[in-house]
Parts: sequence; structure tokens; C-alpha cells
Amino acid sequence: MKALYTAQATVEGGRDGTVRTRDGKLHLQLSTPKVLGGKGGEATNPEELFAAGYAACFQSALQLVAFKQKTPLPSNGSITASVDLGKLDSGIFNLAVELQIHLPGMDQQVAQELLEKAHQICPYSNATRGNIEVKLTLQTAETVGI
Repeated sequence: MKALYTAQATVEGGRDGTVRTRDGKLHLQLSTPKVLGGKGGEATNPEELFAAGYAACFQSALQLVAFKQKTPLPSNGSITASVDLGKLDSGIFNLAVELQIHLPGMDQQVAQELLEKAHQICPYSNATRGNIEVKLTLQTAETVGI
């Protein structure tokens, strides 16, 4: 692979430490959620950061596919990524993701075709494919009763 861009982040202290990017644009406190035995609090965690990155990347892939197909997307569309941290039967930790794609007012079939194509080109989808469960849930006017 020929790298087009390299992001770099450094963590000190693990889940209860800090994370900062090389360019200084991101500098956050990390905290283990209470449900995982941590103190919780106002800090973020790796799963939230992964969810934010995946949602942003997937929406950009969706926008690219729609642009190439000359299909307008609703201006109030959104992607919500839910990242589950759990244990496999073998006892090792793993992730699962659900992407809720909200495209109000779009035709269900057109929207479904766009998101399937976006799932094929999104770098996060490609990185996770075959490694973790990724569920895509489409919400349009037809599915949310608008």
C-alpha cells in the first residue's frame, strides 16, 4: 500500500491515561468506563474514538459514492456508530460495530444501494471486514415512519 496520509497518536497510561496527536489537534484524557471496572468520568475511551472515526469515514465514503452516481443525499443525513467491546467464547476481547445510517426522505432501495457501495470503499469497513461483526442499519422515511 502506498500511504497517502499518516495520522499519529501517542497514548501514555493506557485506558486511564492521555492521548495526543503528533500535530497537537487532539489531546484528550482517557478513562475506563465504570461498567468495565474503571472510574468513568468525563474522559473518553478508545471505543468512542473508534466510533467517531468509523462514522466520519463511512459518511465520507457514502458522500463520494452518491456524488459519483449523481444522487443527492439529504442535508440532514447522519451516521451513528455504536461500538461494543465484549468477550468471545474463547475469552479474548473483541469489538462489534453497528452503523446506523439515517437518510431521511431518501428512497429505501436507492439508499440501500449507496450504503452497500460505501461499505465496499470505506477504509474502516475494509480494515474490519472479516475481523469483527459490522451491522449496517438504514433509516429512511420509510423505516422511521416519516
